[in-house]
Amino acid sequence: MSDTLDCRICGGTLHEFFDFGRQPLADAFVDPNHPGQEYFHRLAVAQCGSCTMVQLLEDVPREHMFRTDYPYLSSGSSAMQDHFRATAGHFLDHELRDPDSFVVEFGSNDGIMLDTVARAGRRHLGVEPCAGVAEAAAAKGIRVRNAFFEESTAAEILAAEGRAKVIYAANTFSHISYVDSVFRGVDILLDDDGVFVFEDPYMGDIVERTSFDQIYDEHFYFFTVRSVQNMAAFYGFELVDVEHLPVHGGEIRYTLARPGSRTPSPEVARFLDREKILRLAERPTLESFATNIDLLRDGLRTLLVRCRAEGRSVVGYGATAKSATLTNYCGIGPDLVSFIADNTPAKQGTLSPGSHIPVRSPEAFADPYPDYALLFAWNHAEEIMRKEAEFKRRGGRWILYVPELHIV
Repeated sequence: MSDTLDCRICGGTLHEFFDFGRQPLADAFVDPNHPGQEYFHRLAVAQCGSCTMVQLLEDVPREHMFRTDYPYLSSGSSAMQDHFRATAGHFLDHELRDPDSFVVEFGSNDGIMLDTVARAGRRHLGVEPCAGVAEAAAAKGIRVRNAFFEESTAAEILAAEGRAKVIYAANTFSHISYVDSVFRGVDILLDDDGVFVFEDPYMGDIVERTSFDQIYDEHFYFFTVRSVQNMAAFYGFELVDVEHLPVHGGEIRYTLARPGSRTPSPEVARFLDREKILRLAERPTLESFATNIDLLRDGLRTLLVRCRAEGRSVVGYGATAKSATLTNYCGIGPDLVSFIADNTPAKQGTLSPGSHIPVRSPEAFADPYPDYALLFAWNHAEEIMRKEAEFKRRGGRWILYVPELHIV
């Protein structure tokens, strides 16, 4: 490990514990007819010695990551549809019972959560910087503002709409390096008794499962309960509740409020105790995680090379953003994985970032079935395997690498 730079939260010293080298933008799929010049950046991860926040050493300009043609849709998975409907239902049952209550979601994507809120007649606003997905939300009747959420945006929303009972973000807050401006915006916009709720990948799950592909340009911070509690206090808020979620390979939903406005849930103390027992914030734990990354890389590459040598066909399944880190760090290209099947129309006919593996429609997966399928979308394994049951019946086998490298 080496010490370099300062923490974006508290200004403490950062201690680097892994460097993935030069990596492409994880969601910047390449047009094979106009490859152009791909944007590469250094992907290195570090921990603050003071507040314990794990974070990237370098951030990518937000305009590069969240473009008009941003290809990810929150509603693309039935499991995520169910998750966001349940989330909206929870807000309606608890925080948004007043018919005039107002909820703001930043990073609202195609509006899958706000759709349920809107149907219940509650005032709502999505704040979404990617024009394409913002337009998709607006087409459903969702009120959406095409912008980044920050202090100035919050002030404009306050002037037009009044204060919000709930400010929510899913798989968004960890993307934002400039959290100081976001917290100032939350402070401006949130009701005195309101809550700021966000859910993002949990560093505890990433370490336990060696799911290092969760580390890519869009994920700037990697939260733990301890680091979020420290961050909240630094910006004048209090962590009052946490809930572990099974989505996206393990996330935690954090609930922040103004100090003293709510009694913290016992779950906060329980998670803090668990993280202390697991030594999650200690450097030897992160050093062990770094060692496991390289062991997984070597094992997966050896397996794929052996498959090629034996004349076995291997196809990827799910052109996920996280697969960019895996394929580029492990040196996996079209010589080892023929193509990636994905159901997102915007990705089909493109090449994966950096590794340039062709992306095709799910129909190509069965024409003919490969011998092996490398499951990049491992967080949707149950849903995908159920959908692709015929592949298994015909003798196909799945290669998974989370929580360990194995074949099923």
